[in-house]
Amino acid sequence: MNSCQLSLQWQLLSVFIIFSISVTATNFNIPRLSPIRGSYFMDLQILSTDVSEDFQTFFYTQTLDHFNYRPESFSTFQQRYLINFKSWGGANANAPIFAYFGAEVPLDGDLDVIGFLTDNANRFNALLVYIEHRYYGKSIPFGSREEALKNASTIGYFNSAQAIADYAEILMYIKKKYQAEDSPVIVIGGSYGGMLAAWFRLKYPHAALGALASSAPILYFDDITPQNGYYSVVTKDFREASETCYQTIRESWSEIEKIASTPNGLLILSKQFRTCKPLQDSSELKDNLLSMYATAAQYNQPPRYPVSMVCGGIDGAPSQTDILGKIFAGVVAFKGNRSCYVNAPMNESETDVGWQWQTCSEIVIPIGIDNTTMFPPNPFNLSVFIDGCEAEYSGVHPRPHWVTTYYGGHDIKLILQRFASNIIFSNGLRYPYSSGGVLEDISDTVVAIHTVNGSHCLDILRANRSSDPDWLVKQRETELEIIEGWMSMYYADLKASKQIQTNGI
Repeated sequence: MNSCQLSLQWQLLSVFIIFSISVTATNFNIPRLSPIRGSYFMDLQILSTDVSEDFQTFFYTQTLDHFNYRPESFSTFQQRYLINFKSWGGANANAPIFAYFGAEVPLDGDLDVIGFLTDNANRFNALLVYIEHRYYGKSIPFGSREEALKNASTIGYFNSAQAIADYAEILMYIKKKYQAEDSPVIVIGGSYGGMLAAWFRLKYPHAALGALASSAPILYFDDITPQNGYYSVVTKDFREASETCYQTIRESWSEIEKIASTPNGLLILSKQFRTCKPLQDSSELKDNLLSMYATAAQYNQPPRYPVSMVCGGIDGAPSQTDILGKIFAGVVAFKGNRSCYVNAPMNESETDVGWQWQTCSEIVIPIGIDNTTMFPPNPFNLSVFIDGCEAEYSGVHPRPHWVTTYYGGHDIKLILQRFASNIIFSNGLRYPYSSGGVLEDISDTVVAIHTVNGSHCLDILRANRSSDPDWLVKQRETELEIIEGWMSMYYADLKASKQIQTNGI
């Protein structure tokens, strides 16, 4: 796009990659949601090469369009799913099925990182199913990624409603194939996948007994959540880690602008922050720093705790170090020793492309920054956002109210307390998107579990006995006990139903 001001409002904040776009007072970015981004900070020793060997890969012939009857709607594509039979108690025992909903990444990484299913399969004698989201990984309509994404006519089938209909169709197929019609299904997802899990339970209660929706910001739509919620939590995380670190970051933005406005100021900043190529605008540096702080907060998990890493670098700099020297020390502490740190060449991933479409169509999360955070004010501007999306996608208009229209969200307790059941909303309050999560119980069976020190999707990541804090162990156990309660009630109901059928009543 030619206009920087138009592009920045809707361009993605892809955590773990460095921005090359500018954030200005009228433009902003929507952070990604994927739980497996956090694997960057995980101890690599806990990632097992044996997990994937227990899975068998299948492809389901999936319907392109579940909601229309035009001839092209009946086109199909191959959708990938994997099954782990290792612990399953079998259909005769009505043993349960745990289904993980893939989100905005290929499914491969989830098998190593998402441990809630494999860690607890033996406890439940569960069949494990992992389903890939359409348009990601190997689940691509129209024969190729290039064809699937080439225009609005082909990419238009890429949305959450189609995705959860895919999941329903595959789960029904699996239950029928393995004669497991009476096996209860628990659906599990993290972040965007957690949103899908919760929405699935609401839309397809016959297909899932319950849902574990980890770090799912289902209320960050349509101004239900204050727009500054995300960056208010990022600020809180840093301030709780270190007041001096917070103050240094808060003061650094004006210092960057002060130096940038001087002759050769951009060259000075380029040298001080060891950029990979000379800065063309101070926004390149500010975007990079904002991305780093957001990433550290979003994936602030044990054992490394990235927020503490950044603040350790900032606060640990020699006493005579100036503000920007301290900031650079935080960058090095976070990223390690490199030849350069800012505006490095990068390749756009399929997730970057896919998430950009999703946020430009229905996942319109209005994130902005007010003057109460440690960042420069940057309000969300819906008009600019819409203009940017329409320019990128040839007139496709974002639907900022569609999520709340289709799935709900406003007055959620009033609406769901007598309608919904068997959903766990889990959140760590250090996770910036928790500001858009369900943090209070809606009913006895739609419950909120949150941990003060938790971050992004920790409860569904692989358990690590050597480093998991007690509060995380307790959180997982609470979730498991709730699921066991759902199962106990289901099996009692199933038994009563079979007795009625046997007695002919």
